[in-house]
Amino acid sequence: MHPHAHAHRPQEDSTASGPGVSPARVPRERADEARELLRRDGAVVLTGHENASDALVVAAAQVIGDRLRELYPHRVRTSHDGGPVHLHADSFDLVVDIGGVPHRRRHPDEDFVLVQCVRPALQGGDSFVLDAYAFVDALASTDPALHSFLHGSDVDLYGAWADLRGLPASPRVGRHVESTRTGRRVVRRTDGALPLHRDPDTEHIRNQLARLDDAVHGIEPSLPRLRLDEGDILVLDNYRCWHGRDGHTGERTVRILTARSAEAS
Repeated sequence: MHPHAHAHRPQEDSTASGPGVSPARVPRERADEARELLRRDGAVVLTGHENASDALVVAAAQVIGDRLRELYPHRVRTSHDGGPVHLHADSFDLVVDIGGVPHRRRHPDEDFVLVQCVRPALQGGDSFVLDAYAFVDALASTDPALHSFLHGSDVDLYGAWADLRGLPASPRVGRHVESTRTGRRVVRRTDGALPLHRDPDTEHIRNQLARLDDAVHGIEPSLPRLRLDEGDILVLDNYRCWHGRDGHTGERTVRILTARSAEAS
């Protein structure tokens, strides 16, 4: 057993109240069950996979099945004594030129993300997941102004990252809450969002983006925590769920794979 692994782990409650999600843990042999839980809860943890990058490809095929259309390159993320990572949905628009041929490395409408724990942190680093559908729906009564902004205001989704090589020269315009042509609801969460250039509502949009940050950061402490052991794979419906993690001590490494299904935009 890996020194960071737990000898025994109680089953997490996947029916936690509120917008917090406690993904059920399912052995990789029970792929049909994992697929159904992902559909129901927006997140599931697959256990028993080899701690290797190939496992992410196998897991994507297991839970997405014949709806799988595109996989994007693996990313390995290692942090040392890392600070917290706030709730977010994976999203990026990255095309690179290789030998004169454009290759898409990331897509703004990735609808699934898989995160495999390669090395757990010595202390801390627990993950947390939020059902963004439930979070946004609740705003209709608790904060109608923010709810209206998320549904009705265009932003430049990656404007804060405009100086990064590979991003498109044209702003990527979208709203935080939209629907795909197949009817799936997308709830976006990126710290790259900015008002569009010379938008007459710039001040209002900046204020609402700051209020969204405050609301998201404020709910994070109340969310259930999830400890990923070595080899565990957290699978998320990236249109529905936002995820983050606590700060940690020591080294922590994960592999990340994003994908698009037939129901993506």
